[in-house]
Amino acid sequence: MFPKTCNLLPNDTDLQFAAAIGAALRSELGDGHRAAKTVMRWTGACERTARIWLSGKGGPNGCRLIMLMRESDAVATAVLKLAEREQIQFGLALGEIRTAHLEAVRSIDAVLGTSG
Repeated sequence: MFPKTCNLLPNDTDLQFAAAIGAALRSELGDGHRAAKTVMRWTGACERTARIWLSGKGGPNGCRLIMLMRESDAVATAVLKLAEREQIQFGLALGEIRTAHLEAVRSIDAVLGTSG
């Protein structure tokens, strides 16, 4: 006896989402066994699920997507692009640049023995 399921056929948006997440993960992690293990560690997903995401055949749910976005800049960028909110990514990059700049200034001050 087969279990009843209510799987709906994916629409174009679902397919586009899954493909974008898969491409982002592969660009950052590659597509081998190590990539699947990394995705599993980041999200707690099983290996089969991680491989489905990496292949672009399916995408993560909301909670797992947030976990991926925490760890992967490529996934975060892909989601913002799909949402047509690329300008937010530019703002995030500016924050990272500012933090790096402040750390560099602190390092320079430490070497020179000064404080700013």
